[in-house]
Amino acid sequence: MQEETIAQIIPTSPQVKVCGLTSVAEALACAELGASAIGLVFYPPSPRFVSDDLARAICQSLPGSIWSVGVFVNENAPDVLRLVDLCGLRAVQLHGQETPELVRELHECGVVVIKALFANGRPAFSETGSYTSSRAFLTECFGERLPGGNGRMWNWAMAANLTQRYPVILAGGLTPDNVGEAIRAANPAVVDVSSGVEVQPGRKDLNKVQRFLAVVRQHETASRFGMVFP
Repeated sequence: MQEETIAQIIPTSPQVKVCGLTSVAEALACAELGASAIGLVFYPPSPRFVSDDLARAICQSLPGSIWSVGVFVNENAPDVLRLVDLCGLRAVQLHGQETPELVRELHECGVVVIKALFANGRPAFSETGSYTSSRAFLTECFGERLPGGNGRMWNWAMAANLTQRYPVILAGGLTPDNVGEAIRAANPAVVDVSSGVEVQPGRKDLNKVQRFLAVVRQHETASRFGMVFP
């Protein structure tokens, strides 16, 4: 409770998760620039999909202070747990229509779970009560072909009510040019960027990453929650 009170009194900038890394060197560079978490996509249809070996190499290269987050879409618990163990993932992001039972099962196995909710799909923002085992919720706009990483902007203010009640990771169409607006609209604990800092899917423009982080540091969030990635 004391930490929560301090978080309410002392404004801070949101943490940053850079998602869809496919290179050890770029993951390390993002960490050195100040990202708190690196996202690795284990969804084969995605152009940012990483093999088990590459994911493990990226995770093993990261400093201990940086969180590696595996992104899964409608996988089963054994497959998720296998990759958590193999790669040393510190958290998993479930980005499909996963059930509350799956989230609970992973949580009971000691896995930190982030559950995606969609402004225009299921599970919807109103379904937070079903996913009480989640560490945080990622808010996103569902794409026509892929559930995430589609670069689609949406009305980020739709997540503002959620951020008052839960730790929220804001995603969807964020770039160095609009992330300040998004923070002011939603007050998230974390902002998540992928396509908005890329030269091509999976390959990051480190100048854009640096700009993105610089803009985030200039903005404070009214989120009353502590760090999602401590």
